[in-house]
Amino acid sequence: MRKLTVIFTLFLLLVPHLEAQVAAPASDLKVVGTMSELMIRIIYPASDAVFYITTRTPETDVQWGELQGQTLMLAESANLLMMAGHARDQDRWMADARLMRDAGAAAFKAAKAKDVKALEALNDQLYQSCTTCHMHYRPNYGRGVVR
Repeated sequence: MRKLTVIFTLFLLLVPHLEAQVAAPASDLKVVGTMSELMIRIIYPASDAVFYITTRTPETDVQWGELQGQTLMLAESANLLMMAGHARDQDRWMADARLMRDAGAAAFKAAKAKDVKALEALNDQLYQSCTTCHMHYRPNYGRGVVR
């Protein structure tokens, strides 16, 4: 019983230090590209891979691997959108980014399974995640008005 008490006490003393070590790398995060660069260079091409799956269906393992990479980038880009420096607020922005992450994660799963029908079915979910965010944060998007 005494050993358990000592172990438990040590555990309680170490937990705050372990949490500090886990959280420490987050302070090293740094935004490198602009929101526009992130959208144009990563998110648009990755989302197009899903939007155009029926006309650009992978035929080889290499092409499927590329699609898996694009869908993974799509899901992980949503995490980047939630990063300090990109996130515009902690409420609506985060909710909109989660919509994209969920669609991207489902697309990644479908791409790993080489399931074209599942990818095609995700088009609406992915499109909704894009338009919802644009409606809130780029109301003139698609109307020829640059913000």
